[in-house]
Amino acid sequence: MRLLLINPNTTQAVTDQVLAVARGMAAPGTELTGVTGRFGAAYVSSRSAYAIAGHAALDAWAAAGEGFDAVVLACFGDPGLDALRELCPVPVIGMADAAVAQAAGQGGRFGIVTGGERWEAMLREFVAARGLTDRLATIRTVAPTGGDIARAPDAALPLLAQACRDAAADGAERVILGGAGLAGLVPALAGAVPVPLIDSTQAALRAAEAATAHACAGYDATLPPVPSTGLSPALAARISGTT
Repeated sequence: MRLLLINPNTTQAVTDQVLAVARGMAAPGTELTGVTGRFGAAYVSSRSAYAIAGHAALDAWAAAGEGFDAVVLACFGDPGLDALRELCPVPVIGMADAAVAQAAGQGGRFGIVTGGERWEAMLREFVAARGLTDRLATIRTVAPTGGDIARAPDAALPLLAQACRDAAADGAERVILGGAGLAGLVPALAGAVPVPLIDSTQAALRAAEAATAHACAGYDATLPPVPSTGLSPALAARISGTT
């Protein structure tokens, strides 16, 4: 299976980190290719950066070409997820979507811990859109962004451990560690937290590996051609129906 992993921010180091972690988690025979946003914010930590990242995700997917069995959107909060599913003829898996589905499927109430203080309201809206507000116990954010955590994960571990314990105290029976910058940190935190932890990267990878390479639920092969101005040639071709 060939998976395309899209990091829709512009920090190559985050792509490299999440790709390395994902390769260590992948099933035998899974091949991962990582791509980084060509434009936009260094880290997605606000609504404006999120909106731009949705475009960057579409642009990166269009430029990557064909031959992938599934796409993993490697940014918690999943900017551009529904738009990618509309255009992409193979399954598109979002980190937040996969992690929330896993947590909800295991029963009880769950919490989310992530980097970047502006994410709380955005993630509450994300969970509400999936009809899971009653299953969400809490969202705890830490001040360092996902990019900050990716640069210095050891320094962030005490903050993340406390946030996870606070989430458990809020009633979460399991806690999602959300974000590409937090990929692979579950083993370092598990012993300091009284409830199970879910790595959003691992959740997305497992969902992608389980998906079959057919049109996903949102894909619409009958979309009318759309003229455009100023888009990359690859993305313009995708939405115009010429590829």
